[in-house]
Amino acid sequence: MKSLIKLLIKKKLKISSAESCTGGLLASTITSISGASRIFNLGLVTYSNQTKIEILKVNKNIIRKYGAVSHECCLAMVQNLSKISKANINVSITGIAGPRGGTKQKPVGLVYIGVKKGNKTQIIKCLFKSKKRSSIQKATVKKALDLVLRITK
Repeated sequence: MKSLIKLLIKKKLKISSAESCTGGLLASTITSISGASRIFNLGLVTYSNQTKIEILKVNKNIIRKYGAVSHECCLAMVQNLSKISKANINVSITGIAGPRGGTKQKPVGLVYIGVKKGNKTQIIKCLFKSKKRSSIQKATVKKALDLVLRITK
């Protein structure tokens, strides 16, 4: 984590996040490191569909058709976050942290992570096996930070 902060400082890059199922854990993890104020720009917790629509300007038809936990919603979240934040790197997270709320099509542990740097956007689908909420949230943040590190190098 410290190495990522140092890398972002060295490259003069700013990072922002829009989180749902992690409830701000990504922002908290980044800002827990000294020096983060030089690289962290904005953190939004858009937990409800309403805030995804009102704050992140996710088209309500995307949520209606695909659901909030979808590739399409995650993509809209990260693209719209980049417009709001003006950061170089933007991260969006949406998923089902459980232990309840999953379905056969969208089980507990299903998470989409979006990372946008410049005009390059990557959305990945993860299925974390743990049924523990905190484990899924921590694994999601770790995966998101790994993706940011990979896209930044």
